Amino acid sequence: MVEQDHISSESDAATPDHRFRFFKGAEDILAGAADSEFRWKQSAANTREHLGNAMNSRHLAFLLGSGCSSLVKDGKEFGIPTMAPLAKSFLATEAIDSSEIYPTSDEVEVLRTSLGIDIGSSEYATNLERLMEVLFSTQFVLDRSTSELRDDCLGAVNSLISKTTDYICKGCSTGGFTSGDNSVTDLYQAFYRRLIFRDRNLPQPWVFTTNYDLFNETALDRLGTPYCNGFSGTVERRFNPASYRYSLAEQLDVSSRKWTSVDGFIYLCKLHGSINWIEEGTKLFPIREIPQAPGESHDRVMIYPTPTKQNASFGSPYSDLFREFQARVVREQSVLVVLGYSFGDEHINNLIFQALTVPTFRMIAFVDPEAEGVVSTLKALRDPRVWIIGGDGPANGSRAHYFDTFIEHFMPEPPGSAVDDAVEQVLSRLMGRMPKASETDASDEK
Repeated sequence: MVEQDHISSESDAATPDHRFRFFKGAEDILAGAADSEFRWKQSAANTREHLGNAMNSRHLAFLLGSGCSSLVKDGKEFGIPTMAPLAKSFLATEAIDSSEIYPTSDEVEVLRTSLGIDIGSSEYATNLERLMEVLFSTQFVLDRSTSELRDDCLGAVNSLISKTTDYICKGCSTGGFTSGDNSVTDLYQAFYRRLIFRDRNLPQPWVFTTNYDLFNETALDRLGTPYCNGFSGTVERRFNPASYRYSLAEQLDVSSRKWTSVDGFIYLCKLHGSINWIEEGTKLFPIREIPQAPGESHDRVMIYPTPTKQNASFGSPYSDLFREFQARVVREQSVLVVLGYSFGDEHINNLIFQALTVPTFRMIAFVDPEAEGVVSTLKALRDPRVWIIGGDGPANGSRAHYFDTFIEHFMPEPPGSAVDDAVEQVLSRLMGRMPKASETDASDEK
């Protein structure tokens, strides 16, 4: 989750417990400064220098998780909540009738008395993924049961599965960002604005994301940045994995047919699908991209957090998307920058682990260094190719491994981005204030 607060002090000095960590395997890059002398901005500049060198590697890829689309300011969510807040909101609301998107008291009672599943327990209070795992597993058993209670129980389970998946989709397509607030979109634009100035002699970067939302596409469209997301066509845009083999080029000399790749081209891969992907029929290319999130009548192409998630990834279009991810991270001199991802998806983790068998692969993970699970295991490897960056941010309540902090303080800023910022200032401050022709004429008459 991204948390954003105002910096309360101009000073770079920090209290002993207000610091972030930067591990290269077993080496703590920032350990040279005693806690009492830790200076956040100076340490950030040091980290940014290391990142600048790493991100100039031949093959660069990013993995953006759900935390990148969450932005909390002053306790208010301006983006899309992560799974824990979604679970809390979903389970705390009781539906009056079965047509509402929340659980009804009857559905809750059937699960509790007939199946021994209490969805109000602490196990599910902040973990909607765990609830979905239990529901789908129960559905699998009930489909094969001959119990007299089968029909009632299966009806309640199916209803809750449908409501939970609809609630997740709704959470990804509604919020302040749909009514004019650009806080999260602006972050994504800042991210891509810096990324597109990558050295043109290097291959174009790839951005992989597990998010269903449209922040990436919206930001790229507003910047006017060309990108490939696996779809081709104009009126009917359909998923065709062959499009990832294409590149955008411009002709330098008509007479000699000289071509060069267009600067700033981005490859975007949405590993878990998208709220604006729908499946139509059994055509050769059945997955279609539409401008906005579909209505209830369409089958959305999304992998929900279920026990079958890993198996689902073997089907099209997911198999094609994961193949691209694997192909990019196992190349020589590849760097994968991980942001907003908690290493909770086994199928993605396995591909990252495979990439670690390539000697020239490096992974830079912006995560809480004290996190348990996969993060703890990666630290225990003491592998200098695994970089872990995270901890306290520059202001109270902020975190160094959040998306906004990465963009503002850690992401290297190529020289060309200064020109881009200058152009944006002209457009917003000068062109936006140009007097209308009628006003100019009136002034001349005076």
